[in-house]
Amino acid sequence: MVVNGAVAEGFEPVRAAFVRNFEMLGDRGAAVVVYRDGHQVVDLWAGEKNIDGTVGIEDPWERGTAQIVRSATKGVAAAALLLLHQRGLLDLDAPVGEYWPEFKAAGKERVLVRQVLAHRAGLPVLDRPLTPEESLDPLRGAEAVARQTPVWEPGTDHGYHALTYGWLVGELLRRVTGVGIGDWIAEEIAGPLGADLWVGLPDREAGRVGRVGRIETPAAGDRGLRARPKQTVAEAYEDPASLTRRAFAAITPFPDQNDPAYRAAALPATNGIATADGLARFYASLIGAVDGGTRLFTPGTLAAARTEESAGPDRVLVINTRFGLGYMLHGSASPFLNPGSFGHPGRGGSLGFADPETGIAFGYVTNGFRKTVTADPRAQALVRAVRAALSS
Repeated sequence: MVVNGAVAEGFEPVRAAFVRNFEMLGDRGAAVVVYRDGHQVVDLWAGEKNIDGTVGIEDPWERGTAQIVRSATKGVAAAALLLLHQRGLLDLDAPVGEYWPEFKAAGKERVLVRQVLAHRAGLPVLDRPLTPEESLDPLRGAEAVARQTPVWEPGTDHGYHALTYGWLVGELLRRVTGVGIGDWIAEEIAGPLGADLWVGLPDREAGRVGRVGRIETPAAGDRGLRARPKQTVAEAYEDPASLTRRAFAAITPFPDQNDPAYRAAALPATNGIATADGLARFYASLIGAVDGGTRLFTPGTLAAARTEESAGPDRVLVINTRFGLGYMLHGSASPFLNPGSFGHPGRGGSLGFADPETGIAFGYVTNGFRKTVTADPRAQALVRAVRAALSS
């Protein structure tokens, strides 16, 4: 297996784990980048750019190859709202309806911004899922969640808002700034950092993005049915009445992720596109200055982002999860580097996170999508290798 790139002295275990991902875990095309104290120490890529192609002259994975990162997008979207708060433009403890009056409908008058970020708003499903065409218009998604009745009393429990999170966060940002979230991220996050990440891919970058494998998403369930009790994640996903099934089917059928129209839209829960360096560089900027330059979060914002807001049985993912303000926290559902780490995986394999205590920021992207939602074995092998490198 030909692996391109380099690792700094001491990080050789990461290269070895990356090679094993191709040899033993079936990776076809992928990249991993690690920063330490704001400087890149791992930059590796290998395989093919397109999951449905073969390695050759025209389609090898290159240094600048980008991929869709699914729910790893949520970490970037969360940073947008936290930066508004940091600038005094958004109160995390204010009702969402203070910024978005239409949201007050159907018993949501007391839902707080903080609860949206922590997956406590009770809005993981839509009674009428959006079609793929409707989902490309962010206003249609915002209107749908504004009409939706919560499926639990907001603030009393938590459950992963797999798709609705994007419309909630995106519309909040638009109401505060008057700018779409994709444009705002480009101007306020990616641009200042020089990071290759987009929520809404520009036409000029389309040639850099590889094709990904398809994850089958179930059809929407019948909300009139009653979910079966005590289910595993797999059982819940197959149960038409479960919140799990309904949350992931809020767009039905799920759009083709290789469709240029889908990639150009701004869906901040699911369709961010990034290089491994773009994802790692973003997380490096949350915990310190990158290459001696830009730092996004102040220490206070960083502390808020990774303070536990939700923990325990997740009403959508079924397993125990932990969330800060928009970020998954280290735990059994999504192990990161250390207890203080925070970040977000993407369904199918991608992962980005930061660990302030060690100064590590991590980004992994792949075109070989799997059914995993949180702890993908390829990403976890690389995380363990980083841990081993730090302890050697």
